[in-house]
Amino acid sequence: EPCSGDGSLCLHLDDFGHSCIYASDIEPQGYGIKQDAFDIHKSDIPETIDYIITNPPWSRDVLHPMIEHFRNLLPTWLLFDADWVHTKQAVPYLKYCSDIVAVGRVKWIPDSKHTGKDNCCWYQFQKEEVTTRFHSR
Repeated sequence: EPCSGDGSLCLHLDDFGHSCIYASDIEPQGYGIKQDAFDIHKSDIPETIDYIITNPPWSRDVLHPMIEHFRNLLPTWLLFDADWVHTKQAVPYLKYCSDIVAVGRVKWIPDSKHTGKDNCCWYQFQKEEVTTRFHSR
């Protein structure tokens, strides 16, 4: 989880029987979280890791380079806004996007009685060009 912040996504994945083997962030906020996400290289990744899974920053100047960087390391699942897929800026990256899973609005603050205001999708990116499949929950 290269954009792990306080580690919430790692804990969520653990709750569903997955293991977060590696966590990093540009500004680490949790125990054991280290390293800038852009400093991760293929040689740093243990063979036991199957995917990169993260909720990256949504600002395009960071998101787009992350798509390029991560997809060249491992198949990568990124959670960000659903509207992105409908923009011209998405075009260069969609040829590497194998799956889009619509999840609707995410509740970012656990104690809040409200969900967020943006609809979200999980996007899976691959190293090679692929055909995109759309899914819904």
